[in-house]
Amino acid sequence: MVRDFKTRTVPRERTALAIWFWEIDRVLLALIMVLVTIGLVAVAAASPVAAIDRSTSAVSVDPLLYFYRQLLWVGLGIPMMLGISMLERDHARRLAIGLALFFAFTLLLVPLLGTSINGARRWIDLPGMRFQPSEFLKPTYIVAMAWLLSLRERDPTLPLVPLTGAITGAIAFLLMQQPDFGQTVMFCGCWGALLLLIGVSWRLIGVISAALFGGLVLVYLLYDNARYRINDFLGIGVSLDTGPDQTELAYRTITQGGFTGVGPGGGQEKFRLPEAHTDYIFSVIGEEFGLIACIAIALVYLAVVVRVLLRLLDEDNLFILLAAGGLTVQFGLQAIINMGVNAQIFPSKGMTLPFISYGGSSMLALCVGVGFLLAFTRRNPFMDGRPHAVKWSGR
Repeated sequence: MVRDFKTRTVPRERTALAIWFWEIDRVLLALIMVLVTIGLVAVAAASPVAAIDRSTSAVSVDPLLYFYRQLLWVGLGIPMMLGISMLERDHARRLAIGLALFFAFTLLLVPLLGTSINGARRWIDLPGMRFQPSEFLKPTYIVAMAWLLSLRERDPTLPLVPLTGAITGAIAFLLMQQPDFGQTVMFCGCWGALLLLIGVSWRLIGVISAALFGGLVLVYLLYDNARYRINDFLGIGVSLDTGPDQTELAYRTITQGGFTGVGPGGGQEKFRLPEAHTDYIFSVIGEEFGLIACIAIALVYLAVVVRVLLRLLDEDNLFILLAAGGLTVQFGLQAIINMGVNAQIFPSKGMTLPFISYGGSSMLALCVGVGFLLAFTRRNPFMDGRPHAVKWSGR
């Protein structure tokens, strides 16, 4: 045994698992596990709604079927997340770039092999599950773009902003063919956040913002589904629905329980919600567990974002700063959009609440993303007397 610079006793030789335990951000991991636990409880509350929707006169679906399935996805995703978090930074970067190329290729296959559900072709059927390439592409895309943009440190003359913009535009084009406006917003928002992190000029930001606004106008003019949803949200034009739109139903549900909720299993408004176990699970939580529970969940998401940002304050590796910052923006932005839709702040979008909504692709993709985030924020508390002494060459 030896004494370190703060007189803590540490072993001379440690196993790989012990090293991982000392280097991992255990607070961040604990916050993620809190969200996973909340998600299991919420899916159990919303599962009967989905079961009734999918039951027929001939076939009855187990009310807790989606809860059991979510347990399966959690059982697969958490080990995957922990396994990725054990990788060295350069190994994690290479894995993410390789996965980004693979999932970009599968995104190209969606128009050819994809399954259409509710008028959208976003999934590829695999044995036992539907695989949504865009969900898995999000975290790996961010790491790949972070690596490309970090090359500016070596050669500022490289046209990296146009290159990453072209890649993002190509992904957005493929997503709008599905169509998937919500994911398109996510990819463009994460790319914009990466540009802000590398410090591009305000003039360039203005040009890009104008281009994105022009794209939004085109989406409104060319895509009927997006136009109808925006019109329903604004209360103008002709609505696709004869009754309340989805965001109004969600708002009624989330406010039905007041501050303390009607109790687990006691919600009735949730049975009027479409996709109560996925897109609108936050409203189910509001009805059965109250607005206090919703506020607490929002604070957990905020704690995750703040924890990572504090972890990056003294980070001097540009790639790590971009990759971890971008993954955090993706995580926080997805949560904000979902909660905002449920609170009738944004138009309806098919987007899950991270680690809480039901979904195999969503759960596994989020575990992959957080695994990379944990890998990139690992720090050796004993090396060189500095808390951020883990080094990575970037090559």
